[in-house]
Amino acid sequence: MLSPSYRLLLCDLRTDQVIDALPVQQLALDDYIGKPGAMSGTVPIPNASIAARARAAIVPGRTAVWLERGLDVWWGGILWTAAVQSDARGFLSVQIQAGTWDTYLSHRMLYDTFTAAGVDQYDIARGLLDYVQATPGGDIGIEYGTETSGITRDRTYSRFDLPLVRDLLDQLGAVAGGFEWRIASFRDADGRRVKRLQLGTPTIRTGTSDIVLDHPGPVVSYTWPVDATKRANAWQSRGATDNSNQAADSVPIMSDLLVADQDIADGWPRLDGSSDYSTVEKQTTLNAHASADLAAARAGTVVPEVTVDMSRAPVSPALLGASVRLRVRDLWHPEQLDARYRVVGMSINPPERGRPESARLYLEAA
Repeated sequence: MLSPSYRLLLCDLRTDQVIDALPVQQLALDDYIGKPGAMSGTVPIPNASIAARARAAIVPGRTAVWLERGLDVWWGGILWTAAVQSDARGFLSVQIQAGTWDTYLSHRMLYDTFTAAGVDQYDIARGLLDYVQATPGGDIGIEYGTETSGITRDRTYSRFDLPLVRDLLDQLGAVAGGFEWRIASFRDADGRRVKRLQLGTPTIRTGTSDIVLDHPGPVVSYTWPVDATKRANAWQSRGATDNSNQAADSVPIMSDLLVADQDIADGWPRLDGSSDYSTVEKQTTLNAHASADLAAARAGTVVPEVTVDMSRAPVSPALLGASVRLRVRDLWHPEQLDARYRVVGMSINPPERGRPESARLYLEAA
């Protein structure tokens, strides 16, 4: 069965007006929860007409990219780089690279002091997005809902720190009781292309039922890395420098020293870790960061990757945040692994000559 074709739409970033739809080869795309996704491809330039269209549509930093698979939107983001190439035979092409919509927030800074007292953490996140999109030229059409997390925060972000808005959102969510966020791309019931801020406490969850993936079966290969190089069971975080006492040396505030005594009791060696939050001035906030950092560091890094034949399993970008039931039977798992995982990342390879359509899923324990 042939896979639905992919179509690359190039639009004006601020208005989303379609500029052109161009052919693309060597296409690769990925998307994640917790970090930016990317898309790359090569636009062939076979004649003067296509060259003129490409010059008008491919404007890094100003062009929005939507990737459609059949009738569905599978990826959306901002074109950031383009490189025109000519080979030895004179054939021209343009290599393009784009990042998901959240990469825009890495190019926006807070130039005014922002204060919130006793405000739901989701409203703080939306307030930062409002700040970005209320500036002239800053509205790129990111939408959001009205859901709340039920957890209030006190936050003051100083304009003198010149923080990136993306960093503020990441730090806001990276505390005990925090949240995950991403900007999803999809087509709504009215057929509109939508960029929407997605929030989830403590994690983003989608779907109501598990998708079963078997190896051998739709899962054609897998990688199971276990990395303890960043594992820790004791943690302390360092905050902003305290300059309140001019007669004393200026030193940073420190979080409580947190130790996972159960790990030591279970036989683990003591493994220390630390983190820096140079703009955090409140002890309670710093302690919340340290608690979240310790919880992540105790687990070590285990991110299973499975490669799925898309002709044999219902895989799409809507799986991000969904649960899958993975069943593996081989020499390493003679009694069969049967466990639930959450999909936290996805890399898709569209079909090319001699290469079937496949998806690599990045998983974490559900």
